Amino acid sequence: MTEKLSLRMVLTAILLLYQIQAIAGLPDFTELVEKYSPAVVNISTSQETESNMQSRLQIPGLPENHQFGELFRRFFEQQPDFWDPDSFDTRSMGSGFIVSEDGYVLTNAHVVEGADKITVKLHDRRELVAQIIGTDEQTDIALLKIEADNLPIVRMGSSKNLKVGAWVMAIGNPFGFDHTVTAGIVSAKGRSFYDENYVPFIQTDVAINPGNSGGPLFNVRGEVIGVNSRISSEPGRRSYAGLSFAIPAEVASDVMLQLRDKGHVSRGWLGVMIQDVTPELAQSFGLKKPQGALVARVLEDSPAESGEIRVGDIIMQLDGTMINTSAELPPLVGRVQEGQTVTLEVMRQGDIKKLDIKIGELPDQPLARAAMPVPQKSPVAAGRLGLDIEDLTEEIKAETGAKYGVIVTGVYEGPAQDMGLREGDIIQVLDNKKVTSVKELKRIAISLQAGESVAILVYRETGPIFLAMRIPG
Repeated sequence: MTEKLSLRMVLTAILLLYQIQAIAGLPDFTELVEKYSPAVVNISTSQETESNMQSRLQIPGLPENHQFGELFRRFFEQQPDFWDPDSFDTRSMGSGFIVSEDGYVLTNAHVVEGADKITVKLHDRRELVAQIIGTDEQTDIALLKIEADNLPIVRMGSSKNLKVGAWVMAIGNPFGFDHTVTAGIVSAKGRSFYDENYVPFIQTDVAINPGNSGGPLFNVRGEVIGVNSRISSEPGRRSYAGLSFAIPAEVASDVMLQLRDKGHVSRGWLGVMIQDVTPELAQSFGLKKPQGALVARVLEDSPAESGEIRVGDIIMQLDGTMINTSAELPPLVGRVQEGQTVTLEVMRQGDIKKLDIKIGELPDQPLARAAMPVPQKSPVAAGRLGLDIEDLTEEIKAETGAKYGVIVTGVYEGPAQDMGLREGDIIQVLDNKKVTSVKELKRIAISLQAGESVAILVYRETGPIFLAMRIPG
């Protein structure tokens, strides 16, 4: 009777525990860890550096050309056990995961960058030398290959239906601690960084630290929905501070297949420089709310130029997909195959237009940007706007690459200063009208109505940018 009562109490306690978990909304990752942890690997790399070898053969405090130091080096160079190249390697460590039973491994490109030797440590403690099949710096993805069969693999998923607030789990090797499991929630989607235009990062609060890079991010169904790539921390620190970022699985899968099949990645190219639409710019362009990607420059001989996209157009949709922020456009274009035609919906001076654009292939070389000189002041006042301007000389055009506009030589207290104009800026468009001379800008400025917001296209050393100015009374 007592044994039956004890068993009933244990079962009741277990049931109560599961009910508490369900009420609290806490997921149980134990089964997923057991099933997919064997497919997560530790990746260590080494790089031979001559400077490290030489430093091992020097005596601290001894002059460089001292006779004893030379004897010391000669003696140890003759000792094979000492002169082991592996002992002079610089080493790094990261994570990865197996995506095929015959040994393809996915990780971050920065994990294997510059490596002379890559070692993959499996869950069963085997250590195998890996070959790089290909890397892609734009997305920070690398595909490796190890010689083995019947390996445990992960199940690739997609982040498209992933919702902010959803539970996720990471497995990796932070600080060299193999198969460490951490969990958290999705904090945001579609995050972008200035150096990563083609990745709409998944932001989470999952604890990620050095060594986690390249490891998988799982959803509660056990699907890999991201590749852990970077963290955000205070300057001078490299440890987790509450924010971590993962490359979406669909981006990683596309890159992986291209690397496997052809060894490199091809991306669609539109040929525009874009920026976000601020509330002030939205008002100046007649939008009800800030949305879309504002075209600040159309590159020569680009698909955009051939498709008649214009500076000042706001790209609202690509093949029916809404563009809420400018960061959403590059990944969409990048996944389009070269030669494929897409339909862009753009707003141009208050009207919606549909343009069919044949996408090109992203060039290898990034757009070169010329330095922006600041000439000596010889002011011609555009007093209403609070700035001094001059016509462009042929010398300035040649040095900056700007073909038209007027250069700002002075900024005073007023609307120009408030909007962020600065000396050296070249104003090319004012209120959707092309500015070719000081005389033209002054003519446009006189016609502006007090209190209205107008957009100004400025060409500066960091690239073209639209700014919004409120016209004073």
